Amino acid sequence: MARICNVGLIGTGGISAAHIPGWQASEHAHLAAAADLREDALKAWGQQHGVSRLTTDPQELIQDPDIDIIDICVPNNYHAPLAIAALDAGKHVICEKPLAPKPSLVRDMIAARDRSGKLLMTAQHFRFRQPSRALKAEIDSGTLGRVYHARCWMLRRAGLVPTPTFTLKQHSGGGACIDIGVHILDLTLWLMGNPRPLTVTGTARCELATREGAFTNWGLGEPISCPFDVEDFAAAFVRFENGASLVLEVSWVLHHDTPTEDMQMWLYGTEAGMHWPSCQILTTNHATRQFNNTHLQMIEDQHEPHALECMVFAEAVADGKPSPVPAEQSLQVMSILDGLYRSQETGSEVRLDM
Repeated sequence: MARICNVGLIGTGGISAAHIPGWQASEHAHLAAAADLREDALKAWGQQHGVSRLTTDPQELIQDPDIDIIDICVPNNYHAPLAIAALDAGKHVICEKPLAPKPSLVRDMIAARDRSGKLLMTAQHFRFRQPSRALKAEIDSGTLGRVYHARCWMLRRAGLVPTPTFTLKQHSGGGACIDIGVHILDLTLWLMGNPRPLTVTGTARCELATREGAFTNWGLGEPISCPFDVEDFAAAFVRFENGASLVLEVSWVLHHDTPTEDMQMWLYGTEAGMHWPSCQILTTNHATRQFNNTHLQMIEDQHEPHALECMVFAEAVADGKPSPVPAEQSLQVMSILDGLYRSQETGSEVRLDM
C-alpha cells in the first residue's frame, strides 16, 4: 500500500491553485491543512477545496507532527525563512520558484536540508512539460553531441502581475528577471546538463512599465498603477566552465510581436541543434551536404505540469527517492540572476562564486 503524506500548504493565493490538482491526484499525498495571513480568504479557500484545517499562523503547520510535506506558495522574499523552519522541524519542502532571491539564502536552505535529511525541491514546472522531458531524453542519449551554445527568452508584450508582491523588491527580490526569467533559465540549464557557470555580463532596467499610460493585459487588463521599483527587462551573457555560453532575454512589457507570451529556446550542439518547445531537431549530413529537420512526437500528458511536479515530489518522499529538482541546480540559476543584477550595478562582467 502506498504511503500517504500529509501536505500543509502555506499561502493560498495565486499559484497555490495550480498545485492543488497535483496533491488531489497523487496516490502518495493528502492535502491536509493550509495557512494564510488573510483569514477571510483562507476560509473561502478552505470551503472551495474541502480543507477544514486552517490557520493564520504558518508555524502551526510547520510544528505539527502529522504534517509530512510543506508546500510554500508565498512571495519570494518569504520562501527561505519558512523553508528553513520547516526543514528544521523535520518536514519535506516543495517551494515555489525562485527557491530564494539571493544565492546566500539558497545556501542557507541547502544547509537546513542537509541538517534535516529531508527533501527540498523548487517547483520548476517547465521541466515537467512533455516537450521538456522529451528533449531531455534526446539530449541525454547524445543526439546533440556537446552543447556549446544556448539562446533562451521569455518575453511578454504587456504581461506583468500588477500587485506589490511582484513589483516591489521588498516582497519579490526582483522583477521580470526573477519572476519569469527563472523559468526559462532553469529549463535551459537543465537541458544543457547544468554546467558550472563562471561569469555573467548583464543588464536589468525598467524602460516601459512606469511610463504614463502603461498597462497590463494580466487578468482583466488594467493600468499599471501599483508601486514599482524592479526591472521590466533583463538580458545576460553567461560563460560556463566547459566552454559553453548562453544568452538570456526576459521582459514583462516589451514591444515584441506576441499577443501574450513568447517562450523559446535554442540549443546548439556539435551533432545537432534543437528548439523548445516545438521539439524540432536539426542535423546536417556533411557527406551529402543535406540538411535534415525532424520533430519529436509528443504524447499528451494526463496532468498539467504544476500538478505533475507535486505528484513527482510526493512520490519521491514516499519512496525515498532524491529531490526531482535538486536545490544545487536552483543555486546555479539564482547565482546567474544575482550576477546579472550585480553586472548591471557595476557595468562590467561578474565572476560567480560557485
